[in-house]
Order: sequence, then C-alpha cells, then structure tokens
Amino acid sequence: MSSFPWRVLAAVAALAATAAAQAQGVVLAGRMGERALLVVDGRAHTLAVGQSAAGVRLLRWNGDSVEIERDGAAYSLRIGAAPAQLHAAPVGLTTGVRQIVISAGPGGHFVASGAINGRAARFMIDTGATLVSIGRDDAERLGLELGAARDAVTQTANGPVNVRMLTLATVRVGEVELANVNAMVMPGSLPHVLLGNSWLSRFQMRRENDVMRLDLR
Repeated sequence: MSSFPWRVLAAVAALAATAAAQAQGVVLAGRMGERALLVVDGRAHTLAVGQSAAGVRLLRWNGDSVEIERDGAAYSLRIGAAPAQLHAAPVGLTTGVRQIVISAGPGGHFVASGAINGRAARFMIDTGATLVSIGRDDAERLGLELGAARDAVTQTANGPVNVRMLTLATVRVGEVELANVNAMVMPGSLPHVLLGNSWLSRFQMRRENDVMRLDLR
C-alpha cells in the first residue's frame, strides 16, 4: 500500500467511509494492474483474480468491471458504482431496474443494445432458442474464453452443428443485467446475439402490438 499514489489512498478512504455506513457493502474503487481495489464493509483490500478477503472472492475482470463471489452467489461490480448490497439483491440482479421495453424493428424483430461481460453487444429476442447464441466472430470480439468451453452438438434447421458451451459472467440488455447466463457459440456468423431462454426464462414477457415488455421475475 505504501507505493500507491496519494490520490488513490484518498479515494479509498472516502469510499471506505461511505461503505462503512452500509452493512454488507462492497465497492470496486479502482484497478491497479491486474489487481482490483475493493472496499468490503468499510475496509480496503487489493485482490488478484482467485484471491479472497472478508468473504469476497475475485473471479475475473470484464473490462472496467469485475465479477466477485460471496456466499456462493456471483455479482458484477463497476468502477465508480454505488456500494453493492450483496445481502439484499436477488442472485444475478446487479442493477435496480426490473423492466425492459423493446419496440419492434424492421421485419417485426425485437432488437436491443446491451453488453456481454461488460462489452457492447446487439441482441435479438429469439423465444425458440434454448440458450443465448453467439456467432464465432462476435465471441472473439467479446473476448470470450473458448478454450475452457465445452464441446456440444445442437440441432438446427440445416442439421446438427458443433458448438461451444459456456457460462457468461454478465448479460445486460438495456439497464437490466443478469449474472451467470448459459450460452453457446456457433461456428459461423450471426447478425445479432440471440437472446434465448437461458436469459428470457428469468422474465415475464408481454407483447402489446409492436412493443415487448420484459419484467424480471
């Protein structure tokens, strides 16, 4: 800690004072190389991926956000965000927003912007897809670690296709973000990331003419 810039120490002190007033609060205060600066219940800790402190384990970096684990549940934290109350939020929900409203676009498809593991993505709702489906080129752009993914075979209209199965740390559509979403990577290109039922099943869906409303269950 003695080698940290004084401005970082001052920021940590301010964040720690804020978090101390909130039970179970966790803040991502900054990044120093590959280490995350976390304020957990009012105390600062620097953690590398795989390390733990105060019951919080750093799982991975996703751009300027991290995925952490506490009491068996995974959460995503962003730099500069308000303290996360890990005992209060449902597993997987990392924002306070609970509804997504999407208007139909050309061809009647429901398309929305969002992010996968903190990186921008464009989604299309596909109620016929079992999992979130990502084209190989999008998977590479998103920096997904396919080396650890599982091989599988899925049936398509053109017959069986070899795919890679993995779990996405976070998937955000609009302002609603969920953690630990099962997905598969297709060998070819897709015009959008297909939002299948591994994500949609967590919502109550309502369609009113050309408007789709998704309410978190």
